[in-house]
Amino acid sequence: STVRILATLSQPTAGKAYVTGHDVSKSPNEVRLSTGYVSQSTGVDKWATGKENLTLQAQLERVSRKQLEIKVNDLLDWVGLSSVSKKLVKTYSGGMKRRLEIAMGLVHEPKILFLDEPSTGLDPESRRKLWDDLKTLQIEKKITVLLTTHYLEEADHLCDRIAIVDKGLIITEGTPESLK
Repeated sequence: STVRILATLSQPTAGKAYVTGHDVSKSPNEVRLSTGYVSQSTGVDKWATGKENLTLQAQLERVSRKQLEIKVNDLLDWVGLSSVSKKLVKTYSGGMKRRLEIAMGLVHEPKILFLDEPSTGLDPESRRKLWDDLKTLQIEKKITVLLTTHYLEEADHLCDRIAIVDKGLIITEGTPESLK
């Protein structure tokens, strides 16, 4: 629920939340321009190609026509899907779909990327590849990544800071080392 509120997909029932200095209730458009969101369940059209999915997302995010083709191709290359970009998504593995979804969340170059349980349902090899991609994303693209996970190993590997939330309240927070 918290991530959905921060991504302006749900309204808060109480309190206030700010993302990149913008109130999520009063300035949702500004929040959406500065954030990307990748849900736990797949948000891709399995009957379209990877490139078609990413191109549509770029158009929805108002990426300029001049930049559209370049961004789409660059992102497909970055997530390792260039060679299969013209194949239907229904032929993709779970890890490939997840990488495509992350590319879709990045197509408009957000400052913050929200990931809701990014590795749920992935096999160990795909999970490790995803973790490596997310680490690279944080370092190379200098994007803040906020993720939810039930996997403590994932949080330990990926996060600089961890907050443990129960029923909407932060129970404890800190660095992985301090929480251990």
